Amino acid sequence: MRHGLFVLAVLALPAHAVQIDGRIDPDEWQGAQHVTDFRKTMPLNGEPASLATEAWILATPEGLAVAFRNVQPPEVPRTQQRVQRDFDESVDRINVMIDFDGDHRTGYDFCVSSTDGLYDAIVSNENNFNSDWDGNWPHAVRSDEQTWTVEVLIPWSIAPMRQAEVNRTLNIYLARVIGSTGERDAWPQASFERPRFLSDFAPIEVTNYSQSLLAITPYVSGLYDNVGNNSNGSAGADIFWKPNGQMQLTATVNPDFGQVESDDLVVNFSATETFISDKRPFFTENQGIFEFTTPSDFSQLLYTRRVGGPADDGVGAGDITAALKLNGSLGATKYGLFAADEADSVGRTFTAARLVRDFDTQNLGLMATFVDRPYLDRQATVVGVDHNWRPTARWNIQTRLFGSDIDDPAGKSRDTGATLWADYEMDHGWRQQLIAMHFGKELEINDAGYLQRNNSNYIHYEVRRRFTDMAADSRYQSKDWRWRVSSDYNDQGLLMNHQFRISREGRLRNGSYEYGQVNINSAGYDDLLTRGNGALWVPPNFNSYFDYERPRIGRWQYQVEANLFSGGLSGNDQVGFTVHVEPKFFISDAFNVYVGVLHDHTPDWVIWQQDNLIGSFNEHQTNFDLGFTWIMTNRHELRLKVQAIAVSADLKQAYRVVNGSAVPTSEPVDDFSVQTLGVQLRYRFEFKPLSYLYVVYGRGGYEQDPVSGDTGGMVRDSFSLRDDEQLLVKFSYRFEN
Repeated sequence: MRHGLFVLAVLALPAHAVQIDGRIDPDEWQGAQHVTDFRKTMPLNGEPASLATEAWILATPEGLAVAFRNVQPPEVPRTQQRVQRDFDESVDRINVMIDFDGDHRTGYDFCVSSTDGLYDAIVSNENNFNSDWDGNWPHAVRSDEQTWTVEVLIPWSIAPMRQAEVNRTLNIYLARVIGSTGERDAWPQASFERPRFLSDFAPIEVTNYSQSLLAITPYVSGLYDNVGNNSNGSAGADIFWKPNGQMQLTATVNPDFGQVESDDLVVNFSATETFISDKRPFFTENQGIFEFTTPSDFSQLLYTRRVGGPADDGVGAGDITAALKLNGSLGATKYGLFAADEADSVGRTFTAARLVRDFDTQNLGLMATFVDRPYLDRQATVVGVDHNWRPTARWNIQTRLFGSDIDDPAGKSRDTGATLWADYEMDHGWRQQLIAMHFGKELEINDAGYLQRNNSNYIHYEVRRRFTDMAADSRYQSKDWRWRVSSDYNDQGLLMNHQFRISREGRLRNGSYEYGQVNINSAGYDDLLTRGNGALWVPPNFNSYFDYERPRIGRWQYQVEANLFSGGLSGNDQVGFTVHVEPKFFISDAFNVYVGVLHDHTPDWVIWQQDNLIGSFNEHQTNFDLGFTWIMTNRHELRLKVQAIAVSADLKQAYRVVNGSAVPTSEPVDDFSVQTLGVQLRYRFEFKPLSYLYVVYGRGGYEQDPVSGDTGGMVRDSFSLRDDEQLLVKFSYRFEN
């Protein structure tokens, strides 16, 4: 009732502009909703915030304006370090999260640090954050000895919104984080550590404003290849058009996806593909409508890294000619259309269509993808239905049903997949979770999507308990324990494994974070190792993991990770380990340097060779990371990122997999070693939001030899690798109307 009375008062007030300068002028914010009841959500105990926080919310024709006044006296340390866009450092910051349609399906997170650093992300599936998206939204920060203040303006053109009449109901969440302690205070008392997050936002009613927007971002780039001794240039454009609040059109012509972002190096000898997120602007803009995920790690029906990924002839990457994306709504129904085309005879054509219908406590969606791969004479169609149901405040239930239809020279194949994800929140910090997944043996969604593996029938049951009533002298703010049992069989009835997992997550009063996990695995079959040439029975094993992250205190910040595990053909008879240490030193609030070292020893590393031939190796791996970040101003940034990986594997024994057993063989299998290097030195200057000049130097190399070696010396030697050495200059400028 209190919210309703307030809404009526606000709607009676005339709209007026707010100057986004960080100074909260009472006249400008007259009639705004005033929020003061911030409660602790980290730790999640609902107690009043330890420091006073006020916020104001005001709908204007230009956008939704939000202001924060954060009390932070000198005795509470204030973080002053500058941060990159989409930072993850534990610094003083505020969050504004908005579900514009109020349907609990997609939220937008807008975060500002006390030093005016930015983070923005899309929130889907209640509490899944994707920071690949970047938006254009004005913001400003001011501070004095006792407080710091923030003003932000979220334009109505930032996202497609379904049609409304005079007024619009949207859901909102406001939060403030104290960097030195990690305390998060929020209104309303919602938490992304719970299964329901978007659904717990506070509804507010505002005048239904609408904005149109036409934004064109042309680019030019030049690349000099110092190894090939050649150069080339390119030009293209991204186009964003929002004629009204209900529709958005995004297009790209001859997009340039030069290496202005640097992916982490990966050495992968397993049978499963490594997932890599997508930072390319066209593919992150308003991508939330196409979110169709399952509980399987990273799985989704539309994995945009496929577009412009490795070409079907195995030579280089696909050359994207153009791509188009249309988002909108018709009443309570949202829709999305996606299409992308690659050039030349090895090029592919990708299309996707999406429909979502929202109801009071649930929503129902339909998604279809189609990929034409003429070089492989292959066509792949995938259709899926997703249903999200929130019958009460305690329940969150997600179901997925999808199937694939493949036509290629090997013949036609069809199969299905289905998943169920149910979370139930009880009293006193207790929660329960049930996840069940079926992926058929012939299910194939990886032409357009991503699924780590098919041919799986998995179920787990998990009980969790959160402790937030810690003693005053405890070093912890909260602890979260989890106990899980699971089973996994393939479609032929072979047991992959039974597993018991116990884990604990701890948040400390100094802002540190720690996580520990132990998995005890039964014996079972590995049906992926030989790539379809027979399943291998492996004995019981275990693996454990510990991670400790300490935020910046003084000039130092560091992270420590450690693994202890068994496995391979020896089961628990041999134990391996991984240790990773990465300290970061702050020369100033604008300049930091980090060095990371990882060493891994796997005494029984089983690697596939060919058909049913495998080898057991004694493996050592050393990773070396080095870099710096110099944020001269929030518009000037210089970054160095160096990664080197060395892997050495000494053959212990070769085997043939016969009827599930590893049969020793004297067939020749070589020792081997791998060295790889990646170096990127990048300067970025931001002319204005989403308009950049990049100057990027990159160098890399990969070498694999049929001999083993000392990984420390191999890391040093890797700096002589020079398969690629390039200088890229890219200029893009966004024009808006």
